[in-house]
Amino acid sequence: MSKKTFVILVLLVALLAVSVAACGGSKPAPAKEAPAKAEPAKEEPKPTKAPEPTKAPEPTKAPEPTEAPAAEEVVLTMGSWRSDDVEQMGRILDAFHAEYPNITVKFDPTNPVEYDVSLRTQLEGGTAPDLFYLRSFSTSRQLYDEGFLEVVDDVPNLQANFTEAARAPWATDDGVSYGVPFMAVSHGIYYNQDLFKELGLEVPTTWEDLLVVAQKIKDAGYEPFANASGDEWTMAEIVFMNLAPTFIGGREGRLAYLSGERCFNDEHAVAAFQAVADIAPFLPEGQEALNYYDSQQLFLMGEAAMWMGGSWDIPAFEAEKPDFNWSVFAIPAPKGQDAYVCFHMDAGMGLNAASKHKEEAKVFLNWLASNELPPLLANELPGFFPIQTEAPTLDNEHANAFLALNQGRGLDVRWAWPVLLDGDPDGYTLMQSGAVNIVNGKMTAQEAADALQEGLAQWFEPAQNCGK
Repeated sequence: MSKKTFVILVLLVALLAVSVAACGGSKPAPAKEAPAKAEPAKEEPKPTKAPEPTKAPEPTKAPEPTEAPAAEEVVLTMGSWRSDDVEQMGRILDAFHAEYPNITVKFDPTNPVEYDVSLRTQLEGGTAPDLFYLRSFSTSRQLYDEGFLEVVDDVPNLQANFTEAARAPWATDDGVSYGVPFMAVSHGIYYNQDLFKELGLEVPTTWEDLLVVAQKIKDAGYEPFANASGDEWTMAEIVFMNLAPTFIGGREGRLAYLSGERCFNDEHAVAAFQAVADIAPFLPEGQEALNYYDSQQLFLMGEAAMWMGGSWDIPAFEAEKPDFNWSVFAIPAPKGQDAYVCFHMDAGMGLNAASKHKEEAKVFLNWLASNELPPLLANELPGFFPIQTEAPTLDNEHANAFLALNQGRGLDVRWAWPVLLDGDPDGYTLMQSGAVNIVNGKMTAQEAADALQEGLAQWFEPAQNCGK
């Protein structure tokens, strides 16, 4: 199939396709009151005659034992943005139900793009689930500040099995935890190993090498990258924030922006946006009309050699069973610079402050924070990594390939998540807009960085006084 024919077909399909991407049992019945103390028997007058001997009393039978009342069964609801994980979460929750048969956790996910708005509507209307997935950093902290989240510091395994850094994305600045860390995800570049072999290509080790490889793939009649901007969030999360740590210098560089040491349009920020501009010529023709699912299909059908994505794509890609071998490699750094991987603290688990079943919900949260969960999570949902200090053994080769990217590289979270989501315009929206405009030829890298700086300077004090 020619590239032009395929893109036309995908566009037609896109018009029809839908994009993917309470246990508080009643309190124990109070113990029955003890019978009132018996009055002492009045003294009988002494008999004038010796009494007749009486028979020994019949021995009394011990009362039949009664069964203890069974614990009341309770159902907890759990909200999530992972609508693809119903079957896998069912098996994970079955392990909890086997241990705590009186507590049932019902997994009730929402379409990902609707989750944040839907959850807020439910919380404000008093219909939110007992438990729900929490975005990391600013988004969940705002829910806590507004009184929607219960403090979970009294969950024993939270302190025992997570480092302070792992708890931080769901905690206040002074360490009050309002969520239990659940899972992290990684970012990188998927590639068609068979196509690379056919074209005699090696995995690039520098950014410059990556661009050379991309050109060779294009010259051979294939799409170098399957990514597209029809779903704009993908340009923010799996392209720009995938690239950014390597170009701004990882965590240390990111903190320099947050402290005001750097301005958001300095040479490093411009370089991050320029990396988006560098790959723009290697995106599919008509990419502005292709959504997340469409662009994934370009890769899975063998039409494109690479796909910038996240480890959460592993289950979907494996389910598709493409007829080629595939793996992942890290974003390569410009020659002479250090490489970084975006390893993002993705989801925590929160407890609705209005739940009628907080005691039972905390039983579940303690189980979630135990060392029993990691092997279940890692192997049922490959590409979603447990955050407990005790790392599990992974069975999935592609999940192991993603974790291997961490070796010898610095790690950091997505640039916009900590702090930069707190104001308006927020950093995420500004970064997304910049990346989308770049790949569609409407902005240069410098213009995108300037817009980021100017937008954040409207409310973020370090951006107002940066570089001084």
